[in-house]
Amino acid sequence: MKLNKTFLAVAAAFPLFSGAVVADDVASAAQLKERVFGSLFTEYYRPDVDKTSSSAWNYMDNDWGYGVEVGYYLTEQWALRAEFAKLNLQSKLDGSDSDGNRIGFDAMFHLTRYPSVYLVGGLMRMDAVQNTTAANIGIGYKHFFNQNLAVYAEGNRYQGIDETYADAGFKLGLTYLFGTPAATPTPAPAPAPVVAPVVKAAPTDADADGVMDSADKCANTPANHKVDATGCTIYQEKMASVGDIDIEILFPFDSAVVTESQRSDVENLGAFMQRFPESTVMIEGHASNIGNAAYNMRLSERRANAVAEMLKQNFSIAESRISAVGYGVTRPRVEGSTRAAHKANQRIEAKVTAKIKEPVLR
Repeated sequence: MKLNKTFLAVAAAFPLFSGAVVADDVASAAQLKERVFGSLFTEYYRPDVDKTSSSAWNYMDNDWGYGVEVGYYLTEQWALRAEFAKLNLQSKLDGSDSDGNRIGFDAMFHLTRYPSVYLVGGLMRMDAVQNTTAANIGIGYKHFFNQNLAVYAEGNRYQGIDETYADAGFKLGLTYLFGTPAATPTPAPAPAPVVAPVVKAAPTDADADGVMDSADKCANTPANHKVDATGCTIYQEKMASVGDIDIEILFPFDSAVVTESQRSDVENLGAFMQRFPESTVMIEGHASNIGNAAYNMRLSERRANAVAEMLKQNFSIAESRISAVGYGVTRPRVEGSTRAAHKANQRIEAKVTAKIKEPVLR
């Protein structure tokens, strides 16, 4: 098992998304029409949970991939694209290859009000372990730095058609638009305006948030958000569960000592908690169903405490931020008494809680 990279990526992005506001791009929707684009991306791929526990899918685990896209903007809102992705997947049990390729075609629709946001849908053909066809649907955000170069983030759900599964993928990439947008015609000079008597307009509140437009610094706030004196959303901070981490440690027989070669995942968790000093963690020890259950319970507690002690000693994480508990054989991940089941069940899990920001509702 590997450190849950999706959890870390989402948690690290909390400070960015909690205060995000919609901004105008350098390239407007009208400047995209009839232009060819190409993209390079990296992707974090999450197979369906059924795949991770099925020998037919080689116990496929979450992992990274990369790929290219080529497309064409038909109108201000509609675009077509083709993609090729290489998925570097591995088995969750023994680390063997579950690599594969994905080829697909998508239609993209950019929202009229927020042209940086787009919806995407299409068909994909994948050959990771098995050859299957899937329909995908997703949403993305694209930000242009100039008339040609943009960065984008995109999430997709892949629903199997000839096999039953529902995978997910998260892309981050760069897009380049070829050519230059057509020049906007210069309008004819307007006739000289007729001077009319000056009439003082009554104060207006376009977004009905209770703050007049003359003092409103955040236009178009959602109707159910509480706002401050400047018309901007008021946020509150709270602690909430943001994900689980599987920590891969192979302990020596009847031992709770974490060897040097087994410390990688614990070090990643420690670095994350140093970066987010208000996060807390519950370390859970689990054992395989071999031997005496009471003894396995005590052994799982010792192993959970060993990981907790590493966080305190090696990363100076305060004791108040760490809890440890042993569950022995009471919560198996895989039922049965096979060698694969024992290996999957003898594990350490970490449940992390971090501070997030949410809007205060009316």
